Amino acid sequence: MKIEGGCYCGAVRYEADAEPQLRAQCHCRECQYISGGGPNPVVGLPEAAFHYVKGTPKVFRRSDLDAPVTREFCGDCGSPLTSRAPGIPGIVLVKAGSLDQTSVFGKPDFAVFTIDRPSWHGVLEGVPAFERMPG
Repeated sequence: MKIEGGCYCGAVRYEADAEPQLRAQCHCRECQYISGGGPNPVVGLPEAAFHYVKGTPKVFRRSDLDAPVTREFCGDCGSPLTSRAPGIPGIVLVKAGSLDQTSVFGKPDFAVFTIDRPSWHGVLEGVPAFERMPG
């Protein structure tokens, strides 16, 4: 499956020729900052199949954490594009809102970090939910 996407202003574009490995909804406090307040829907793609085809994203890693998530975003318009989590090696977590065809997300396979979920964050009925990262 060819997956394409990019930022709001078009300065950064990516492609991946791969099947999604996971579809998740993250409710952690960090993702709430990144998403503007809501849960963060992501599609996990194999890192080897993912590449930027236009522009270079800005990268941010918190320096006060032992194993920070790497977040990539457009330096011009600020659109969040990906996360790379040390706990999920070899997978790029692509922000669902940056996909050209958002239907690739479909619905989450699971929701994580629901311990941080405000009461107004919804989790779809029937979607497995975990207080923290499973396994």
